[in-house]
Amino acid sequence: MKAITYTKYVKNLVLLGLLLFSNVAIFAQEEEDTEPKFTISGSIDAYYRANLNGDNSAPDGVPNAAPGSSFANLPGFALGMANVILGYEGEKAGFVADLVFGPRGTDAIFASPIYSATGNIVNQLYGYWNVSDNVKLTLGNFNTFLGYEVISPVANFNYSTSYLFSYGPFSHTGLKADFTLSEDFSMMLAVMNQTDITELNLTGKYAYGAQLGYSGQYLNLLIDNGSYELDYTGGFNLSESFFLGINAAYFDGDEGIGNFAGAALYPQYTTSENFTIGLRGEYFTETDGFGAIGTAEADDSVFAVTLTGSATIGNLIIKPELRLDTASDESENFLDSDLMAQKSLSSFVLAAIYSF
Repeated sequence: MKAITYTKYVKNLVLLGLLLFSNVAIFAQEEEDTEPKFTISGSIDAYYRANLNGDNSAPDGVPNAAPGSSFANLPGFALGMANVILGYEGEKAGFVADLVFGPRGTDAIFASPIYSATGNIVNQLYGYWNVSDNVKLTLGNFNTFLGYEVISPVANFNYSTSYLFSYGPFSHTGLKADFTLSEDFSMMLAVMNQTDITELNLTGKYAYGAQLGYSGQYLNLLIDNGSYELDYTGGFNLSESFFLGINAAYFDGDEGIGNFAGAALYPQYTTSENFTIGLRGEYFTETDGFGAIGTAEADDSVFAVTLTGSATIGNLIIKPELRLDTASDESENFLDSDLMAQKSLSSFVLAAIYSF
């Protein structure tokens, strides 16, 4: 009888110990999950670029022939940028400091520095507060909410960038509020300095932004000192292997600036776990001498087709790319080997991108 009682006592003691241990483990896990997290991430990229039917020199560091879009325009072996992103995520608040070094970073922050000596390395610098599960406030310098493409080459499928991206805004400094309205709907409202003026407000005037999102589709509006841009960005998974991205925009500039409009499709097909092939087909038109295409005409257009392969080797991405830009008139951006303007330019790019 005593043996039976003692056995029950031992069993109860073991059960109590297991219960206490599991509770301690759960509590420790919950504490670990709510601890602030400091992160370091980023990328580096470099490339080789050659025009197949145009000049390949760059006197004074400016290429004689290159598409009128941003980045990946330098001839021969060239550098992109080193990108270092420092982040701190607390339970309710955090910050992001996104620093860039190199030609791509310099082109991305073309309006800085204005006041500080180091403004040309600050791509993003903001703090945020998660007011609730459905409301987030962000104050500082953040990349634009318009467009399909972004500054970092890691997040773009094509290495060279589109005209729509290049002539839309890059960055804003201001206050924005993100709202999760439901599982499918989101909304963003913002008040900001004038577009791409990121260090301070030079004029005392402000820009205003709004975004409405539904299931990965976004309608964006930017109003800035008499100008406005309306932009649609989205995409659809048509199958497990086939994705179609879409971007369309219209910009109405203030007097003397000019207008532009365009649309781009991004079909991408995944052939294996480590390789995807994709196409960007873009039509871009400008009026009133906006100046993006490089022609002598005030009203002109360009059609650009970019075929890109993307091979991943661990954290390294290799991107071979063929691009053909064809304008409706002869363009000073498309100089041939005799430095004469022509209507089209074909080019080849081989890029290496490493992310961490």
